[in-house]
Amino acid sequence: MRNYIEVPLHILTIDEEGFHIMIKGKINGMEANFLIDTGASNSIFSLDVIERITDSSQLKKKEGVTAGVGSDNLESFLFTIDELRLGDITIHDYDTVALDLSTIHENYGKMGLPPIDGVIGGDLLVKLKATINYRLKKIRLTKPRPVDTTSR
Repeated sequence: MRNYIEVPLHILTIDEEGFHIMIKGKINGMEANFLIDTGASNSIFSLDVIERITDSSQLKKKEGVTAGVGSDNLESFLFTIDELRLGDITIHDYDTVALDLSTIHENYGKMGLPPIDGVIGGDLLVKLKATINYRLKKIRLTKPRPVDTTSR
């Protein structure tokens, strides 16, 4: 039995000069579009999406500022995703960050591209030992090993 899965990639043309990589997945059962960003140290999720699918009392304002995503001064919120699905891989109780991605949504809309619900960054790409195959338009993700709680 294979210990990895392959998820189809969608290569989005940006301004005819560049490309973004998108995969589909689910956040707490809701279909979602995720950018793959090998240069992002951590994964982030769209604040408006998270507010729709979770109780806003679960969002805790993160102290300090978050840099990246086209700005150097972003207000961010800590929260836990109960269930994040990428292909057949499910990650439970994933602690992460939500940001206002409205500027990205607006820019993507102007280009006729689908909205982005989150950005999968280095934390998950390393954890899942991701391999991107542009020729086959697939990303390979290694299934996390189950934690053995019987020996504790």
